[in-house]
Amino acid sequence: MNNIKGLISPAEAKKLNDAYTTRHALISKDITKTDDNRSSWYSLKDLKAYLEHAEKQACDLGFEMNGIRIYCGAHEPDDCGTETEGLTTLFLVPTTAADQGKGGGDANPDIADADGLNNGGQGKPPGANYPQ
Repeated sequence: MNNIKGLISPAEAKKLNDAYTTRHALISKDITKTDDNRSSWYSLKDLKAYLEHAEKQACDLGFEMNGIRIYCGAHEPDDCGTETEGLTTLFLVPTTAADQGKGGGDANPDIADADGLNNGGQGKPPGANYPQ
């Protein structure tokens, strides 16, 4: 039996994706005026390297990393005409235990001075649903 907290089936992933569809349609129609990203892709190599980097950096900053928080973001609308200009992105930041964190009151606060990870690949096309 797998003990991964939060593990979901493909059917549950599809339900989450489908529930997001209305929100995504509003973003695409009213905000970006184009088909906005629905996903970000990171290579296993980059994720492993980032986790190693983040753990070392957390230690160097005096923290013990206990997890990763994933934020929604958006590329600047004036990113020089790049294919990601104005589109939604996801970025990762390391977290620590509350007794090591600085402010916020969260049980797992961000390590604010640590590097994050962004620039995952977008879906093809950006608005592609799960599964791709």
